[in-house]
Amino acid sequence: MEIILLKEIDKLGDKHEVVNVKPGYARNYLIPQGFALIANSSNRKRLDELKRIETAREAKLKDHYQEIADKLKDIVLKVGAKAGTSGKIFGSVTNVQIAQLLKEEHGVEIERRKIVLVDEVKELGNYKAKLNLHPEVISEVAFEVIQE
Repeated sequence: MEIILLKEIDKLGDKHEVVNVKPGYARNYLIPQGFALIANSSNRKRLDELKRIETAREAKLKDHYQEIADKLKDIVLKVGAKAGTSGKIFGSVTNVQIAQLLKEEHGVEIERRKIVLVDEVKELGNYKAKLNLHPEVISEVAFEVIQE
């Protein structure tokens, strides 16, 4: 069954993409949750209109995302973590913690899914996180994991 995705869904597709899924998955989950529409001719025409509106809105937001990227480019976040004597931390640092620090310390609210940790953070030290703010605006933020 062909459907049009209204939201980005992991391991399935991006927003406004036409994909094939099993009919039960579409009827019982995707369509009732508002994640997709059936890809018939009228909805395909509507898709073109949705894409046009979305592109205009994203173009306006691009400048806002560029300001955020410029603001965050020179900062270094301090992430506190409990660690053993060898420097290995208990657990790991996640994108949720980075998003929370950005919001608390700098007043910048970034969705956690847009923050990608390049390396797995399991020890004290300096790391970088990639911020996928917009398809054309990708930034990096540095953070240091310190003993709590």
